[in-house]
Formats: sequence, C-alpha cells, structure tokens
Amino acid sequence: MLTFRLAEAGDLPALKQLVESAYRGDAARAGWTNEADLLEGERISMEELADSLASPANRIWLAERDGALIGTVTVTAKDAELAYLGMLCVDPLQQGGGLGRQLLAQAESSAAEQGAKALEMTVISARPELIAYYERRGYARTGEIRPFPLPDIDHLEMVVLAKALS
Repeated sequence: MLTFRLAEAGDLPALKQLVESAYRGDAARAGWTNEADLLEGERISMEELADSLASPANRIWLAERDGALIGTVTVTAKDAELAYLGMLCVDPLQQGGGLGRQLLAQAESSAAEQGAKALEMTVISARPELIAYYERRGYARTGEIRPFPLPDIDHLEMVVLAKALS
C-alpha cells in the first residue's frame, strides 16, 4: 500500500540514499529521470537535506510502500501565492509505474493547502523528455531561463515551468 507522509530528521539517511540513487551514478541509470550522464558527484549533502527539512517554508513529502521509501518531493512556499516544486524523485527501479504522477498530485495538493495559486519548478534544459513529461501534466514553460544553481557548471541552464493550481 502506498502512503505519503512528511519527512522527519530520522528519515534523512534513507532520503539521501534515495535522492543519490535517483539522480546520480550507475544506480540512477536504471531509471529514465536521472542526471547521471550530465553531472557527477553528490546531488545533495546531508547538511543541505537537514537545512531543507528544518526550513519552515519546506514540506518534504515521502512516498512509502510497505514501509520502504520509494519516492520524495519537496514543496517550498516562495510567497503567499507561489510554491516551488523540487527534488521530485522516484526509486529508479520503481519508475514508470505512475508514482511520479502521484508525487506531483501530492505536491500540488500540499501547495494549494498552503494557499499557493501556482506551482513552479526548474528542469535542466538538456532533459527535453523530462520537460515533456511535466508539460503532459499541465506544466508550461514560462519563457524564463535560470542559471544552473552550481557556479562551476556553466554549460547547463534551467527551464522554468509553472502550473496554476485550482
């Protein structure tokens, strides 16, 4: 049975393992949403995860099946009407079964409950198949391009997508 719950401090080691396996390294290549061919190294540090969890603006949702962590998504309140969707990832061996759509729905519901009228995200421009996935789910390109968040990576940029929430 699939359940969603908010992350707690004790979840951080398993959360870090999930994020790293979904985004980077050979394990990530088992799924289709990875960055393994674009970026190397650590995706997020334990300190960054702990800071994210401690921020009152963030809600880190965990998806579990039979007690095992299989997905996550973070919703960050940006202002009274805008929330940001980040770090959506699914265990590479669980991808393709609809969990990503369910995590998106959870994020959208969470943002709306917090009063957001829109949810935005950024996607690496070199991932057209991932951008298309979000577009099929109602997200649209805003026309804004942001620099990649790491200063030493200047060959990648981020496409901003947004969706109005009802």
